[in-house]
Amino acid sequence: MVQIAVLGYGTVGSGVVEVLNTNQESINKKAGEEINIKYVLDLRDFPGDPIQEKIVHDADVILNDKEIRVVVEVMGGVEPAYTFVKRALLAGKSVCTSNKELVAKHGPELLEIAREKNINFLFEASCGGGIPIIRPLNSSLTADEIDEITGILNGTTNYILTKMSKEGLEFDDVLKDAQEKGYAERNPEADVEGYDACRKIAILSSLAFGNNVDFEEIYTEGITRITAQDILYANEMHMAVKLLASSRKVNDQFYAMVAPFLMDDSHPLYSVNGVFNAIFVHGNVLGDAMFYGSGAGKLPTASAVVADVVDAVKHLNRTVMTFWSSRKLSLSSIENAERRFFLRIPVVKLSEAQALFPGSEVVRVAELPEECALVSDQMSEKAFEEKAQKLGGVISRIRLV
Repeated sequence: MVQIAVLGYGTVGSGVVEVLNTNQESINKKAGEEINIKYVLDLRDFPGDPIQEKIVHDADVILNDKEIRVVVEVMGGVEPAYTFVKRALLAGKSVCTSNKELVAKHGPELLEIAREKNINFLFEASCGGGIPIIRPLNSSLTADEIDEITGILNGTTNYILTKMSKEGLEFDDVLKDAQEKGYAERNPEADVEGYDACRKIAILSSLAFGNNVDFEEIYTEGITRITAQDILYANEMHMAVKLLASSRKVNDQFYAMVAPFLMDDSHPLYSVNGVFNAIFVHGNVLGDAMFYGSGAGKLPTASAVVADVVDAVKHLNRTVMTFWSSRKLSLSSIENAERRFFLRIPVVKLSEAQALFPGSEVVRVAELPEECALVSDQMSEKAFEEKAQKLGGVISRIRLV
């Protein structure tokens, strides 16, 4: 029997307990050992819940118990999670976590400790919830040189943009609806400003490219400025607006960013709607691959955590995680990245705009007679910004995939 402990009995923590109880027989069979939850750490008590007999309020009880071989960290946030996880690893206990903030900030250090101790630090659930992506990058795709990862990595923003597209609603109205349905937090800043997706693409990029991508250096733009009028144009062009987290290697340069993009139905991410997430990967041998599924939620996320627990139990004395160096990966400025741009302007600016953006396509929607839009030819971010500033009066702009 392998004894484990769960740090945190919130949404994901209770889901981990539920998954282990529901599928106990098949999970033990796959792990090759009986897995038993000995402790659950939480500040609260849960009278009437069977878990109460396992509740402890002091992390030291878990960290000092030599019987505990695997620790599940589902507390969220950087502290005290980082302190507890580091101490667990130093004590020779493998750790499985869903904590993207922790992994993005301290991943290389914690992986190095796990390697030194011949144990594991696993974090499948930190990117894409229930979608398996860390393990494929770590094992299935190791023969490839990955040159692009692009994903819809946040279910809240994807739900908001999908509903805006289908119902013509404004951002604030859909955000309120998402909060009422439990898809968005009371403070939705991490989701709608793109910070959540930024941490996830930093983790995926670090694994794909081998060196550490600092999430604080990734250009990040959320969806708060996307309006119902932008969506009218998107629908007119038979396109969709998606918040994309993307990193790519172009020759010897590495680019990473999070921002809203317009895409047409030829792109594999076009039809990913609602709270679903998807991750598109391109390798030099494999070509294109896409991973799709529930990107968040109690049980999908818990399922990914428990899969890591099984992996940790199967490899109690052997590190299975890939190399993620603490050496920093230098990101190129997005000023040099080239793409097409959509820009909305007052109709009186059309001739001036066409002179600045020759060869651009003009788009009009009947509901907005006093304005129009242009879709530019491909150009660098820097060149676009210079021309847009010279033009003045730009109502909005969205990048195109």
